[in-house]
Amino acid sequence: MEPESGILTRRNPPQLSWVNLSKNLILAYQSFGVVYGDLSTSPLYVYTSTFQGKLQPHNLNEETVFGAFSLIFWTLTLIPLLKYVLILLSADDNGEGGTFALYSLLCRHAKFNLLPNQQAADEELSSYKYGPSSQTSASSQLKNFLEKHKRLRTVLLFVVLFGACMVIGDGVFTPAISVLSSVSGLQVTEKKLTDGELVLLACVILVGLFALQHFGTHRVAFIFAPVVIIWLISIFLIGLYNIIHWNPKIVHAISPHYIIKFFAETGVPGWISLGGILLCITGTEAMFADLGHFTALSIRLAFVFVVYPCLVVQYMGQAAFLSKNLTKVPESFYDSIPKPVFWPVFVTATLAAIVGSQAVITATFSIIKQCHALGCFPRVKVVHTSKHIYGQIYIPEINWILMILTLAITIGFRDTSLIGNAYGIACMTVIFVTTFLMALVIIFVWQKSVLLAALFLLFFWCVEGVYLSAAFIKVPQGGWVPLVLSCIFMVVMYVWHYGTCMKYSFDLHNKVSVKWLLGLGPSLGIVRVPGVGLIYSELATGVPAIFSHFVTNLPAFHNVLVFVCVKSVPVPYVSPEERFLVGRICPRPYRMYRCIVRYGYKDIQRDDGDFENQLIQSIAEFIQMEAVEPQFSSSDTTFDGRMAVISTRTVSSNSSLIASEQEDLTVNSIQSSKSLTLQSLQYVYDDENPQTMRHRVRFQLTPSPGMDPAVREELMDLIQAKEVGVAYIMGHSYVKARRSSSYLKKLVIDIGYSFLRKNCRGPSVALNIPHISLIEVGMIYYV
Repeated sequence: MEPESGILTRRNPPQLSWVNLSKNLILAYQSFGVVYGDLSTSPLYVYTSTFQGKLQPHNLNEETVFGAFSLIFWTLTLIPLLKYVLILLSADDNGEGGTFALYSLLCRHAKFNLLPNQQAADEELSSYKYGPSSQTSASSQLKNFLEKHKRLRTVLLFVVLFGACMVIGDGVFTPAISVLSSVSGLQVTEKKLTDGELVLLACVILVGLFALQHFGTHRVAFIFAPVVIIWLISIFLIGLYNIIHWNPKIVHAISPHYIIKFFAETGVPGWISLGGILLCITGTEAMFADLGHFTALSIRLAFVFVVYPCLVVQYMGQAAFLSKNLTKVPESFYDSIPKPVFWPVFVTATLAAIVGSQAVITATFSIIKQCHALGCFPRVKVVHTSKHIYGQIYIPEINWILMILTLAITIGFRDTSLIGNAYGIACMTVIFVTTFLMALVIIFVWQKSVLLAALFLLFFWCVEGVYLSAAFIKVPQGGWVPLVLSCIFMVVMYVWHYGTCMKYSFDLHNKVSVKWLLGLGPSLGIVRVPGVGLIYSELATGVPAIFSHFVTNLPAFHNVLVFVCVKSVPVPYVSPEERFLVGRICPRPYRMYRCIVRYGYKDIQRDDGDFENQLIQSIAEFIQMEAVEPQFSSSDTTFDGRMAVISTRTVSSNSSLIASEQEDLTVNSIQSSKSLTLQSLQYVYDDENPQTMRHRVRFQLTPSPGMDPAVREELMDLIQAKEVGVAYIMGHSYVKARRSSSYLKKLVIDIGYSFLRKNCRGPSVALNIPHISLIEVGMIYYV
């Protein structure tokens, strides 16, 4: 038996590794169309943007071209290969990457989070834990220092949002420069197009690109990876041909000695030209940001074995061509293509530019959604374009804003060099911010020494700082555009975040007293009618002030009241087993409960129509759990007791409630109503939705001899209330600054925040609340 077991032990690991390897190879193939579309199209415009300004062709020589290629080679090696592939891809947040993933990790290991409605219960989430728990004395002191100063935490959030704004800028500049560079190949044909005709053709392609966004990338995703792979193979072969045909000595330019010679000959103009060199790493952030769709190993395999060598050979070949054709700088890429294969490469380049633009636009939608999850962006309509591919979303408002800005950039600049100046600042700023956040992750998440993090930060900031300084020199030549766009988006984010925090602070300091509720008695001083009332609030604890406004203005209230709080937590995803937190408010006869629904910053809030049933089952499970486990019961003095995590997947098997699904036509619901007014309203609703079949879930209580009579009575009341119907109750709030507030605060609240609230999606739309069941009561918040 021992020899057999030994043989099995030796054979199993290779089989498992082969399965994992094949899976990662498939993911690596898929990653080409999503991750590397932008990075792989950089050869279209890098040399053109580099040799401009004072580095005119008459100032160029072979040594200068060799030095430019050496800079490109070492830039690709240090930043994408060393920093991102070897280091940054290991800093995932439960498989997710990007700026928000790093910020999420930091918020879970230190009290950096500025989301107002966080709870200790959130730290019990399975996805909340990460890495070791030991800390050095230096890191503990730094952590305590940052936690004590709210301004420093605000600065950290500002840095994260500034990086996000630059990513949004990428969504504007990438389509403009990629498409315009690809169609500029028509300038080297026999029938040259004018600049106006090229811009018009680029605009037509861009309008078509943005117009097709609502279909989602999954409908055409099967052609994305082959297009990019064919493109990479094409530029590799062209680069190899140019090396052999024009100047094989270019291989010596890998030596960094040529970088020193480049700056010795060019001086200040050479330093300014770094603003064009850095364009060779545009799209690098996508390797980390799109980590959630793939694996770190698959992205590493694709870059190390395909993307990196193809790009290096292409840049080397293009430099070999330029070293012998110094006057061909304006269209160096297309001029270096052998004439027999020009048109196939031109078509492939245009398709690759569209693919790269598509991926960046989709990433911009994801960034906007994550900003909204942090409470830093107004509510927008999020459309999920795929039921199978997680994270494929479409935001109509943002899509058309991006299209208008992209067309304005294309028509206004008409030159890839000017667009490249703006693009370089946006790209390098994101990389610069990522380096800073990664240094903090090394200290607080990886629990490494402060010295190691300082060395990491110092080394990469020195490299990236040189490029960033060169990019900022070109602010007057188009570099001002990403700064202006970022400032506009930052103002929107800050105003929304500030107004939201002020509104939450008002609710927190004006909560309804539990003693006041107890004094009203179980009837709350009004008529309690059958039905379930879901009162939406941003408070995770206590009763919001708007509830007293409801009680004052409404003559009757539902027999069962549930205070629902939909909140975001600093994790990418919350599993369905941990999504619902259920508790009780006031003693049992009051029939008042609290339900907190938690979502991660990348979770999809699907409108599956089953929320009401899940909520009722969760409350029923809590009622039974409370009777068995006394720790969830409210004490005599505290009637906002502990919250219990209710799993929506296992609740149906453990609960005493039996759910049966029935199909009813809308006509039956009309006849069941006793009110003529409600009947007329129902007729109008049915005219708009003719012959719709409703799936109605009915609950029944299974007989259980050992059940407490009080528990049985409460469950029966819950079932009867659900049978009558569910109403959604929300406050239609108006936020205004106090008269004693400063003029700046009045400007932010009364004008900025009020304008955003009026022009963004309402909370009922964002939460997918049916209008026919919605009750709103107005209230003014003086903050």
